[in-house]
Amino acid sequence: MSFQASHPNLSVGVLGGTFLSAITHIGSEDIITTIVLATLGAIVSFIASIMMKQFVKTIKKQRKK
Repeated sequence: MSFQASHPNLSVGVLGGTFLSAITHIGSEDIITTIVLATLGAIVSFIASIMMKQFVKTIKKQRKK
């Protein structure tokens, strides 16, 4: 999406106004849900990367034999 305006202050004002009007409609439940889901996603991603690292080590050890 490309937003071009003749004056940079106009585009900053429009984007700032859009953000501020959207933030008032977001409830605290949505923010809490987002934080919980982001934390859960980070934990799952971390565990998956550790498991993949162990899997690769196991494969490399089996190939050396």
